Amino acid sequence: MSIALLAACTGTAMYAEGARPVMADAGKEAISAFVEQAVARGDVPGVVTLIVHRDGVSYAGAAGKQDVARNAAMPPDAIFRIASMTKPVTSVALMMLVEQGKVGLDDPVSKYLPAFDARPVIVNFSAADASYQTRPAARAITIRHLLTNTSGLGYAFSDPSLERIVAVSKKAEPELPLLHDPGSKWTYSPATRVLGWMVEEVSGEPLDVTLRTRIFAPLKMTDTGHSVPGDKVARVVTVHARQGGKLAEAPNEPNQASPVRGDGGLYATAHDYGRFVRMLLNGGSLDGAKILSRQTVRLMGENHIGPIFIETQPAAMPQRTRPFPIGAGKDKFGLGFQITMPDPNFARFRSPGSLSWGGINNTHFWIDPSRGIGVIVLMQVLPFYDEACIGVLRGIEEIVYRHLK
Repeated sequence: MSIALLAACTGTAMYAEGARPVMADAGKEAISAFVEQAVARGDVPGVVTLIVHRDGVSYAGAAGKQDVARNAAMPPDAIFRIASMTKPVTSVALMMLVEQGKVGLDDPVSKYLPAFDARPVIVNFSAADASYQTRPAARAITIRHLLTNTSGLGYAFSDPSLERIVAVSKKAEPELPLLHDPGSKWTYSPATRVLGWMVEEVSGEPLDVTLRTRIFAPLKMTDTGHSVPGDKVARVVTVHARQGGKLAEAPNEPNQASPVRGDGGLYATAHDYGRFVRMLLNGGSLDGAKILSRQTVRLMGENHIGPIFIETQPAAMPQRTRPFPIGAGKDKFGLGFQITMPDPNFARFRSPGSLSWGGINNTHFWIDPSRGIGVIVLMQVLPFYDEACIGVLRGIEEIVYRHLK
């Protein structure tokens, strides 16, 4: 079911103007208390939470530690490695090219990147030596397949066969054959990295330049980029991992800079990402800056994977991720976003039609167009979908909807 049809069934327009959502003071106090308790229990070292609506901010809170070893308090303007929360940003950059008529959603990827022509599919994989055979794919990979994670590409950390193949071959995942025919199955993947290459090829400029000049600068996202200037490094949050039941520093990039990739690598604050979310809540514009048309934003929020569903991704590298995501077997995927579908077991949480994704260090966001809000919950803990981190995320979500008017 597309979100447009879902909206028609519920009588809720996707991005209709309406009364501003109000978070009761009791709800704000409850969120702050809940997060402080989670920090005190050692569930997470620190959290920054932001709730936005179309016109501004409903709630902003910072709790816990930016760095456990240094006992540094978490500042509200803390800078996080948002990892795969980069993907929706790259997807928006690609959709800007679609709007300009420079690419088409159903164009074959090989039209722009010849290396993806006739990419075969893996068969007869042997875990013993990571050997495999291939067969021709049933169809070519399209841009729509990349945007929806149905291209057949995959990540080594969430696919056991690719984990072995990458370990033996030393090749990057986008260089490998496909796990399945394009369009036949949903598999989390580095497809948005390929979209980043496509943005560079079509626009004629580096991806980071496109993102900075066409998205970050117009939206006044002044603390977002693939690297952190020296005068802001002190605000970067340390990534932690559980060691012997305690939170300790995980390996961190010493220079606070990441390779420029479409599927990850951005640093950002909750405030900055909140402006990106507000742009989408407002149908593609914010404070006079137009990034996308309202029609394109609606299109991104529709189901583009047809009858198939998001599937649980296994933990091929348990130190990196637990099985994910919430909503597997039920939810759909749009052009860059997971789409929440109706589920009576979770009626107290985000509305059907909500758009979401997260980053491997347990940074999370969702956009609920029918309620007119967006929520950003930023942590820095490995592995992805760490049980305690998901408990914090779901706890905040339950409080939000219990107190939202």
